[in-house]
Amino acid sequence: QVQLAESGGGLVQAGGSLRLSCAASRRIYAMGWFRQAPGKEREFVVALSWSGGTTLYADSVKGRFTISRDNVKNTVYLQMNSLKPEDTAVYYCAADRARLGRAGHEYAYWGQGTQVTVSS
Repeated sequence: QVQLAESGGGLVQAGGSLRLSCAASRRIYAMGWFRQAPGKEREFVVALSWSGGTTLYADSVKGRFTISRDNVKNTVYLQMNSLKPEDTAVYYCAADRARLGRAGHEYAYWGQGTQVTVSS
């Protein structure tokens, strides 16, 4: 089993920045983020392989969000810049030992979620 612990959510004005963190209890191949806004389905945001050699971004966040990881700390970071009200959602960290993809079913482990609210 792998436990994921997210932190860093909060309230920010449009155009502002936030950084989310997700610490895994052990080394794991793929780590990423999904989000779910009220009344909407969960959607893929970004994911990164262990080496950092493979990174996937949703088109809606390209150029604004950056994912990185610290493999010593088993932690992945999501730097979110130029935030928009439509980025408001609960952000979930996800991880898997073998798969890296854009679909939620490809990830075996999930965090509890952290709220990000962007005011206009």
